[in-house]
Amino acid sequence: MFGIDTNILLFMILAALGGGGLIYGLLYDRVSSEVKTEKRLKNIQERERGKRSAAAARITDAAKRKKTVQDSLKDLEEKQKAKHNKKLTLKRQMQQAGLSWSVRQFVLLSVAVGLFLVVVTFLAGLNIMVVMAAGVVGALGVPRWIVARMRKRRMAKFLNEFPNAVDVMVRGVKAGLPINDCLAIIAREAKEPVSTEFARVIEAQQMGLPLSEAIGRLYDNMPLPESNFFGIVIAIQQSAGGNLSEALGNLAVVLRDRKKMKEKINAMSMEAKTSAGIIGALPFLVAFLVYITTPDYIKILWTDQTGNIILICSGLWMGIGIMVMKKMINFDF
Repeated sequence: MFGIDTNILLFMILAALGGGGLIYGLLYDRVSSEVKTEKRLKNIQERERGKRSAAAARITDAAKRKKTVQDSLKDLEEKQKAKHNKKLTLKRQMQQAGLSWSVRQFVLLSVAVGLFLVVVTFLAGLNIMVVMAAGVVGALGVPRWIVARMRKRRMAKFLNEFPNAVDVMVRGVKAGLPINDCLAIIAREAKEPVSTEFARVIEAQQMGLPLSEAIGRLYDNMPLPESNFFGIVIAIQQSAGGNLSEALGNLAVVLRDRKKMKEKINAMSMEAKTSAGIIGALPFLVAFLVYITTPDYIKILWTDQTGNIILICSGLWMGIGIMVMKKMINFDF
């Protein structure tokens, strides 16, 4: 064919096939490695693009979450400012003190205390100005002082028990219980006044309020920074999500650290408080001792009009001094 011998042609074809096979055998590893390398590069590039897209998505989610938290904190701050601007009513003070009195009962009690002091001072033969001052103090000062004292004592009891209640919530949430069940456990088993306040939260929820608003009422009944922290944590978790057990665990640590700091400050300031108590009680003790030893010498203070004026002015000046010492030894944080 074409003037070429058939055997030569077949030999040439076989030689070409053999040479091609030899070249393919020699270059196979190199070609296959290049193909694999190209595939790996494509996979790495795809993974990098996936990582970048996932990182961008996480950054976007974090930015949205941060914005949501900031908006929640801003709303909470505005609500707190509105609450602080409101004047604390007498009924709210009695509720915070754990008293179930009505305003009418409080007024009647105040009048009764004022009349009692008027009768006692009048029968003691004191001056009419002293009698009137005793009536005013008994009607306006003593009942309100008692309510304020009971309110402060109840808040102190709440602070002592509140970190334990938060720990119960942390363990309950970690065990898989809903937060409503944790609140119910605290309302049943916690000490007073924590149980009463959490029972009010549950009652508010049963009336249809959201959890964040129901817990926000805890600050109305217990106007303490700790209850405010708790309400903020729950409100942010409800609006922005997140690990509730971790947030409450951190809150429990903060509450216990604040309690330790408060006790440390009280211990360090106890010497100053003792000195202030001695200085404040010294004039009254000296007057009592002088009255026992020489009553005619000091009796002029409440039998003579000039003595009454001196006594009133001394009492006012002494009260100012006691208030100044109280401000100096009390630390708010």
